[in-house]
Amino acid sequence: MSQLKWICFFFSVGLSLFGCATPEKELQSKNFDKLKALIQEMESEGELMARQLDTVVQFYSYLLTKKDSILRNPLPNPYSYQGAFSTNIPGEDPKLSSIIILNSTPNRQKAEKEVVLTNALDSVFMEFKKNNPLAVQIYSNSFMQVSRVYPAYDSKNIVDPDIDVTKFNFFYEADLEHNPKKGLVWIPDPYIDPAGKGWILSVLHPVYDGSELFAVLGVDYTVGDIIETFLNSVEGEFVLVNAKGDIVAGKSLGIKALSLPPLKNHVYRETIQSDNFRISDFNLFNSKSREVRRMAQDFLLQKNDRFIFENEPNLKQAICIPFPTMGWFLIEVFPNS
Repeated sequence: MSQLKWICFFFSVGLSLFGCATPEKELQSKNFDKLKALIQEMESEGELMARQLDTVVQFYSYLLTKKDSILRNPLPNPYSYQGAFSTNIPGEDPKLSSIIILNSTPNRQKAEKEVVLTNALDSVFMEFKKNNPLAVQIYSNSFMQVSRVYPAYDSKNIVDPDIDVTKFNFFYEADLEHNPKKGLVWIPDPYIDPAGKGWILSVLHPVYDGSELFAVLGVDYTVGDIIETFLNSVEGEFVLVNAKGDIVAGKSLGIKALSLPPLKNHVYRETIQSDNFRISDFNLFNSKSREVRRMAQDFLLQKNDRFIFENEPNLKQAICIPFPTMGWFLIEVFPNS
């Protein structure tokens, strides 16, 4: 073959290889950009909510500084009680919360005064919920065992009045021991909501009266809403996991492809005895697939961003990006076409 023909041959092969590699590289870049955009959207929503929750905390703290004057000249109290529970019915008055003065309160009379002191929270809670449609509820749980939840719900038929609210993660994760900076705290693990909302994620903020922890404010989001609002808005099979490999949320086909059980929206309507985290079946390290377990190690422990499946007949590859501010990872899996 002449020198000119050799040059033409190698040039044509080079063009062919370049033409094949470029679309693949561009596709990978687009897929990673898609994950980054999803993460940015979720974190932006969280930051906006955090700023608005901070205004609620400031108002709550203001009420505590005016404690003496508010209790000296109290406004009419819209709440009456049957045992531990306020008697207002959900939906009856949209301006009211559900109030529970748990039987574990050390001082019932003082707890009732606390309700009067904090009744102004109702209007602030209502405004927060209006401005944050993804928030299913906003609440305060106090050290005096007073629970205020907006909007009102059927608390009497759901909550055991004998529980100690300070023993639950949606309280103690914000206390001084777990949150010495006294700031905003995300609970990164999904858990079953005691108000019957199913699998939820919570963000918490402590409220201090001087140096004493007075209450913990919380906002809940359902896993289902996160899937519907964010993950279902973009084409692809996504799974959101925490640093331990527990699935926070995910599309059903993506979860199934990773050899995990179907994800169901469990509803908890029994007496609460302890924290209720997602069972270990929904953890990547407990997948039935050895390669999926290797993928989890690659992504979560070794911090790699791409995994190629070799022995999974239904999976080709997966990519992963960590959240900048939360201990979560967003994974996209690519089934074989």
